[in-house]
Amino acid sequence: MKVSVILGHPYSKSFNHAIAETVVTTLQKNGHKVYFHDLYAEKFNPLVTASDFAGQSLEEVVQKHQAEIKEAEGIVIVHPNWWGQPPAILKGWVDRVLWNNVAYQFDEADNGGGVPKGLLKAKSALVFNTSNTPAEREETVFGDPLESIWKKCIFDFCGVKEVYRMMFRVIADSTDAERKQWLNEVAAIVSRYYPEESTD
Repeated sequence: MKVSVILGHPYSKSFNHAIAETVVTTLQKNGHKVYFHDLYAEKFNPLVTASDFAGQSLEEVVQKHQAEIKEAEGIVIVHPNWWGQPPAILKGWVDRVLWNNVAYQFDEADNGGGVPKGLLKAKSALVFNTSNTPAEREETVFGDPLESIWKKCIFDFCGVKEVYRMMFRVIADSTDAERKQWLNEVAAIVSRYYPEESTD
């Protein structure tokens, strides 16, 4: 299986990087082909260009990301909760990569106001987030916006119906033992959705 893994965090020693490393290692151990992108390390340009709106980005890196996401049979997103949103570089990745006729498509007579057909072949997606906001405050005060962003606004729109999201918190107060346990949970979740490939 081909699985696309996208990381959006600027600090190489962050827990997000540890999560992404665990995801990639587990997928590879299970025999899957991994498309891994650390957006900050790769200096991905998040700004939508006029060429994007003209129908095709002139940037080869964007074309590469689009080709990979179209081929991916599974998707894993890793990022922190910043202001109830993904970091800007990841939002820009969504804007530029999950493009019309790449991730979704409107009927010919639809000017964009209707409901599109999702084009992604991935049957499932995992989203791992980190936060310093306690769960009760996140849900009662803010309404957990990342839940809606990834499940309803992005993946459902693009045809990915099975989405599992997990938030690890509170990162600032976490111990090494807690982080180790969380990484074990990440590995278990990844293996549940993308189990070891059969060699038969």
